[in-house]
Amino acid sequence: MSFLTLTNVSYAYPNGYKAVDGVNMSFRKGESVAIVGQNGAGKTTTVKMMNGLLKPSEGDVVIDGWNTRDYTTAQISRKVGYVFQNPDDQIFHNDVYSEIEFGPRKLGLPEEQVKANVMKAAELAGVVPFLKDNPYNLPYSMRKFVTIASVIAMDSSVIILDEPTAGQDLPAMARLAHLIETLNQEGKTIITITHDMEFVVNNFQRVIVMANRQVIADDDKRAIFWNLDVLEQAMLKQPHISRLSHSLDIGHNILAIPELADELAKHK
Repeated sequence: MSFLTLTNVSYAYPNGYKAVDGVNMSFRKGESVAIVGQNGAGKTTTVKMMNGLLKPSEGDVVIDGWNTRDYTTAQISRKVGYVFQNPDDQIFHNDVYSEIEFGPRKLGLPEEQVKANVMKAAELAGVVPFLKDNPYNLPYSMRKFVTIASVIAMDSSVIILDEPTAGQDLPAMARLAHLIETLNQEGKTIITITHDMEFVVNNFQRVIVMANRQVIADDDKRAIFWNLDVLEQAMLKQPHISRLSHSLDIGHNILAIPELADELAKHK
């Protein structure tokens, strides 16, 4: 059963530019999904309609029975949390602890629950050592984790991550992967926009591809990354291992090094 559904959703900006055109998507509770596509494909506009930052010009976005047209962004944030692509668009407190506690405190949670949520989110995001620091004294990559923690602390059922891998090194990518897996195990729905196809392959089963303001594919990652027509239309590349196996004409649907090694062994 779908927890979040977009039905024939379009969005036009005040200047008349149509950024999303007739999009249909649905997400189950506890699902983890990557949305991929080039800049201008409509990804960010689409997810901003999921938490009420934008209201659809046409169609409906329904979250757990709530049509976003009937609720404020603040109300919807109880169900859907959105982490901005640029942390500097989200951070506005002078210390990390205050930044993380703002959301749950605004929800009116009891003091002990606020503290528990803050510490759990800070630990998961790896920002506990920086709780007393000014966020703007931290590197850009760590500021991203501060904003992720601030959304996790609100305990929303759906968490949207907009380009969380941008500017991250390998340890940070591993922390992101652990964070997504942990939240998934808790029954959270995780929707992630990213240009990093390796991160998608390693952390998601379902992939939605957007191009020209529409959804052009929605399938298992293996089906997506070996559908060369879809990738060409969306101007996306296969993951490195898939490209190598394709160039060698060895096997099909390969996404990982062990799979390629097994296929190479067959050709000895």
